[in-house]
Amino acid sequence: MPEINWRNSLTDVETTQLVALLAAASAVDGRPNFDPADGLPGDFRVGEYGLASDGAELVGVVTRNTEGDSFGRQVAELIVHPDRRGSGVGTALLRALLDRVGPAAADDTETLRVWAHGDHPAAAALAARAGLRRVRELRRMLLTFADLPEPRPLPNGVRLRTFRIGKDEAALVEVNHRAFAWHPEQGALSVADVEADEAQPWFDPDGFFLAVRADDDTLLGFHWTKIHPELDGAGAPMGEVYVVGVDPSASGHGLGGTLTLAGLRHLADRGARQVMLYVESDNAPAIAVYSRLGFTDWDADVQYAY
Repeated sequence: MPEINWRNSLTDVETTQLVALLAAASAVDGRPNFDPADGLPGDFRVGEYGLASDGAELVGVVTRNTEGDSFGRQVAELIVHPDRRGSGVGTALLRALLDRVGPAAADDTETLRVWAHGDHPAAAALAARAGLRRVRELRRMLLTFADLPEPRPLPNGVRLRTFRIGKDEAALVEVNHRAFAWHPEQGALSVADVEADEAQPWFDPDGFFLAVRADDDTLLGFHWTKIHPELDGAGAPMGEVYVVGVDPSASGHGLGGTLTLAGLRHLADRGARQVMLYVESDNAPAIAVYSRLGFTDWDADVQYAY
């Protein structure tokens, strides 16, 4: 069995090993979606690490974000090198994680959620053996461009513009918080988070669309797009509907669909031929909007609660 050591931070050698492990997993699973040249993905830069090693080889990792999600639940992610799956590494990592967290609450209060990307049967079996229960499904949907619908008119008194770095961060965070107060991750977005994303190579303010009141520029909704440099199956970059948010005070006027379509046209103009997005499986209104635009189910990520 592997030796598992916990770290609050990584050495340069450990970081290099972890990037290589994540790249190997990504090549098989499509997760995490990142460029190894940029170093660790954002989700792997915080919290603590349980490193599973076989001699000098890193064969698996479990990360634990002790700051938690928007509701204070710790969040973990477990990845085993593709060449070592089925050998007990995942079981050892999950056991080490649960030992680290401590006993589950007697009143069934959640203290931890663990991601299983791709909803693999092996992950479901591992979770069941450990007594974890399935509590969340995050769907990934895919659109292959054919003919996009014509642009939709904006409601009266609303105009569309792009994001202004250094000016729009606070308003964005306020609207985002109201739109996603229910969401475990998105609801916790901060100005610092936005500024950190602005420093990423993929950030493009020209692909960040804001719907504002024409008279006073009050933010009503937004569509934040993203382009992944990795090629899709057709040899083109992959687009993403990263976040679409509408202030609850402006909902019910079709603004979400209008913003989504504006972003899709931008992604098509930038050369994307396929676009992905993530949506909660119980968010029926959003799924209906995306389905009408031609998105179909691709796969899903699952969270298990402890």
